[in-house]
Amino acid sequence: MGAKRKSYTPKYRQDAAHLVIDTGRPIAQVARDIGVGEQLLGRWVAIERSRMEDPPDALDINERAELDRLRREVAELRMDREFLKKAAAFFATENSNPSGRSS
Repeated sequence: MGAKRKSYTPKYRQDAAHLVIDTGRPIAQVARDIGVGEQLLGRWVAIERSRMEDPPDALDINERAELDRLRREVAELRMDREFLKKAAAFFATENSNPSGRSS
């Protein structure tokens, strides 16, 4: 017997479609992230766009380049923040126990 097909609520379908529409992320990437097929998500996006009175335009090449640059910058800033949090925790530990230092 075949596997039972997954069913998704209308709200889930709408939210998934808006992950693509509102963020400008590719359907393939969003589909991987949420664990649904690309074709299925593509249908949901098409349906949702047809329901919208004024769907947002696709990003042009300059906007896409800017978005990619900003995503890289955000990733770098997050790494910097994590490093600084670890450094602050290390120095807080060092300062709270100065006699525990080894020679």
